[in-house]
Amino acid sequence: MGKGGRKKPSAWSRVPRWARVCTVFGSVLMLLSGAVLVGYEALMARYEGAVGKGDLFGDQAAGAQERKSDIKGPLNILLVGIDPRDAKTPPLADSIMVLHIPSELDRAYLFSLPRDLRVEIPRFSKADFNGGTDKLNAAMSYGSRVPGQNPDAARGFELLAKTVQQVTGIDRFDAGAIINFTGFQKIVDAMGGVDMYIEREVRSEHREPSGVHRKGNPNGEGYIGPQAVYKKGNQHLSGWQALDYVRQRYPKNGVPDADYGRQRHQQQFIKAMVDQAFSADVVTNPIKLDKVIRAAGQSLIFNGRGNSVVDFAIALKDVRSNNVELIKLPGENIGTGSAYRGERLRPEAEDFFTALEKEQLDAFLLEHPDFRNKTK
Repeated sequence: MGKGGRKKPSAWSRVPRWARVCTVFGSVLMLLSGAVLVGYEALMARYEGAVGKGDLFGDQAAGAQERKSDIKGPLNILLVGIDPRDAKTPPLADSIMVLHIPSELDRAYLFSLPRDLRVEIPRFSKADFNGGTDKLNAAMSYGSRVPGQNPDAARGFELLAKTVQQVTGIDRFDAGAIINFTGFQKIVDAMGGVDMYIEREVRSEHREPSGVHRKGNPNGEGYIGPQAVYKKGNQHLSGWQALDYVRQRYPKNGVPDADYGRQRHQQQFIKAMVDQAFSADVVTNPIKLDKVIRAAGQSLIFNGRGNSVVDFAIALKDVRSNNVELIKLPGENIGTGSAYRGERLRPEAEDFFTALEKEQLDAFLLEHPDFRNKTK
């Protein structure tokens, strides 16, 4: 499973469509990190150089030697979105997704884990953390703490990965990425916006129609002033609009299923970004495409455990948005109102994880169609 790299085949330099775009592992599927040109090796190298790198799994610290070999499936890739905070504040994982690619490397399954999922976070001596029960997104915060230094997001990712492995039963992640959520806006703007279907009208908690932040309510919590509104139907969203839309999670603003609705909107947004990346408007415009490449690279920290982001692009060249299945894991609240303690997955989720381990997801989804997240 994805233990090595892959030499860049010279055949790629002979591809007649210089603007053919490859899926760059799960980052393109999630956040368009991957408008990789396969016609020009110089541009592939430019993209590879633009992507941030980090020891997300502790391999280098443990003295592991990176070995290169052909990437083979099945693959499991952990994708974590964070909001940038000041350098002294431990990061929280605001979006946690797993991309599973079967042995054939021709399709993918994308599922989200609730950030408020109550889990057992394992002991992590690198951050002097003794382990305990908490919300899943806190694992990144606990793991990132370095005594006497600013928090280290890469180290936080390592503990989060270990925690997700315990929850899902996945033995090992083959790659991982930390995506800066504000980088969404730069990527979308570089593409000239993104076309997306809005499933129901949503009103922004945070932004006015002009895009400026709403003012705090002097009489209590929340905000006051006019709200940006995202109407039902096909819409063209700018960068700030897209980022704002996928952040909404309150029933009062039009998202009745709260964080599960936000997870669905994020997944729908991923597919919309991939579609936009493959559109002629992007791939036939070298100036726009170069802007997208640079914006994506600046928004991503990637670790392929010996494989580069371009290696994954080559291996996953057959994965497209129309063969990515969006998965909704069944969950429920623990407590309500002021007694709310987080989320838990229902027992059926364990059956999903078992099917994932046994490479039987297609059969599982035929029997459990309610696990499919709708795209419209």
